[in-house]
Amino acid sequence: MNDTNTTFTFRAVDPLEDGRLLHSWVTHPKASFWMMQDARPEDVERAYMEIAADEHHHALLGLRDGEPVFLMEKYDPAHRELTGLYEARPGDIGMHFLTPPTGTPVHGFTRSVITAVMAHLFEDPAVRRVVVEPDVRNKAVHALNEAVGFLPEREIQKPEKKALLSFCTREQFAAATGVAA
Repeated sequence: MNDTNTTFTFRAVDPLEDGRLLHSWVTHPKASFWMMQDARPEDVERAYMEIAADEHHHALLGLRDGEPVFLMEKYDPAHRELTGLYEARPGDIGMHFLTPPTGTPVHGFTRSVITAVMAHLFEDPAVRRVVVEPDVRNKAVHALNEAVGFLPEREIQKPEKKALLSFCTREQFAAATGVAA
C-alpha cells in the first residue's frame, strides 16, 4: 500500500493528554536522534509543557482520520535551537518531525509526512525558508530532506550533536515536490 496521497490535519500537542503517547514515540529505539531514550513519562510531559509555554517553539500532532500519526515541532531559529550558530533571516522557521515506529510500515508514509509538514509550514505567508539541523549521522532524514528540496549548507556543532544545517525555500520545495507553496 502506498500512502503518499494521505491528507493530514494538525493540532497543538496537549502535554497532559498526549504525554504518554509522545513518551512511547520519543523513547523508542528508532527515535534515538530525539535524544530522549531514558526519559520518563513525566519528563516528556514536562518537556512538552515547556514547549507549550514558549512563544518561539510549538509542538503539533499530525492526524490522519483524527488519530495522531506523527509529531512535528516548529521553532524560531533566531531564538531557539540555532541561536548564534547561523545568520537567521526574516521568514526562517525551524522544524523537527517524528514518525513513530509501526509494526506495519507503509511505503511512502514518512515522505508524505515531511511533505505535509513542509506544506503546513509554508501555509504561513511570512515563512520564506525552513531550516533543519539533523544529526549528521541520520542519513535517512538527510535523504527525506533532499527529497522535499532541502540543500545542506554546512555541518555545525550544537551542544548535543554535530548537525547538518540545511535550508529549503518555498521555490525549492515546490520544485522538488510539485506541491504549491
